[in-house]
Amino acid sequence: MIKFSALLAPENIRQGVVCSSKKRVLEMIGHIVAQQQQTEIKSIDEIQCFENLCSREKLGNTSLGNGVAIPRAKLPEGNEACAVFLQLASPIDYDSADKREIDLIFALLIPENRCAEYTEILPELAEKLSDKNLCKQLRNAQSADEIRQIFDYADSYLQEQKQAQNEEAPLTGK
Repeated sequence: MIKFSALLAPENIRQGVVCSSKKRVLEMIGHIVAQQQQTEIKSIDEIQCFENLCSREKLGNTSLGNGVAIPRAKLPEGNEACAVFLQLASPIDYDSADKREIDLIFALLIPENRCAEYTEILPELAEKLSDKNLCKQLRNAQSADEIRQIFDYADSYLQEQKQAQNEEAPLTGK
């Protein structure tokens, strides 16, 4: 089970972000990732990160519906995936299938050499971010620290919920 806290560094959480377009959101994500990655590995180019996000978005819209999107892209270097979370001050048009504007963005950037293992967690991540109660709390958060606390709580709550489901599941076997 993937945890938000394993992917999302506190410095990559932004609350009340003012952005006018999908392009501007992707530029901001590229900037944040480039800043973080400069200290961890050689250097991730901000423009390359932005272009990778745009290229992936051209393959198919990364909106989940309900005002949430998970843009993602490959990083040319590194060993660990990183995430960026943006709570927008006002929703933007994202060309979503449900025609709803986006205000919660959880971007995931994955090193090329680790894509296979992270591709397997995308459905789980999408399921968690589709939780209406979680989204409501994230929308109402008033600071990056509060958003971090919501994700920490979601990690523990969702894990407890999954364990309870596993315990309730009938044993099968011969």
